[in-house]
Amino acid sequence: MAGPGWVMAADGEASAVIQSTRRQVEEAVRAAVVGGRFAPGQHLPDRVLCEEFGASRSVIREAVRLLEAEGLVNVLPNRGTFVAFLTAAEATQIYEVRGVLEALAGEGCAIRATDAERASLRDIYERIAKVDENAGQGVLLGLKQEFYDALLRGCHNPLVARMLDQVLNRNTQLRAMSMSEPGRLKHTVAELRRVVEAIEQRDPEGAWDACRIHVRRASTIALRILRQREEAAKS
Repeated sequence: MAGPGWVMAADGEASAVIQSTRRQVEEAVRAAVVGGRFAPGQHLPDRVLCEEFGASRSVIREAVRLLEAEGLVNVLPNRGTFVAFLTAAEATQIYEVRGVLEALAGEGCAIRATDAERASLRDIYERIAKVDENAGQGVLLGLKQEFYDALLRGCHNPLVARMLDQVLNRNTQLRAMSMSEPGRLKHTVAELRRVVEAIEQRDPEGAWDACRIHVRRASTIALRILRQREEAAKS
């Protein structure tokens, strides 16, 4: 006969499976919102999300609560869940925070990254530099995410990594806007090259400045587009 220890072990394994499933669903819903699969302002009924991700209503609602805390969706009383819009004012605040966090990550990477981590960052940059203008935003967004993942690993500061990762999730709509500007890709490549070179030279001040410049220039484009849309909506 199985004893109490076996029952406790089985319960623990079942709990671990449930938690793993919940995390997978949360990540899938987040990726769909962040990646633009669900458009800003789109209604996301529980029923649709349950069918889309093959999850129970309780798991979906938990995922929605997390996304609401991250600012990715809005839950309106008696109306439901909607993908969040970003205003120009909100975007300005996001870019201010992102600029500092990204600079901290670049600085930390210049100080603490291993040779292998620097080589990985260089490899991803080289792949970005070879992207064709007509490749589509999805390709570049995916490579940019790889670049940031490598930057955050190399900075060896888990707190900065968690905070910047959350800001970048909120920032994906804006990144897509800035990259939609004709000719923006070549400037992105040049800006990232300066980041990589400063990190390779173990120059923390240079890496800080290069990261701030990259964010500042991207913000100029995205904020201009957002303000134009807001003005058009008023007229």
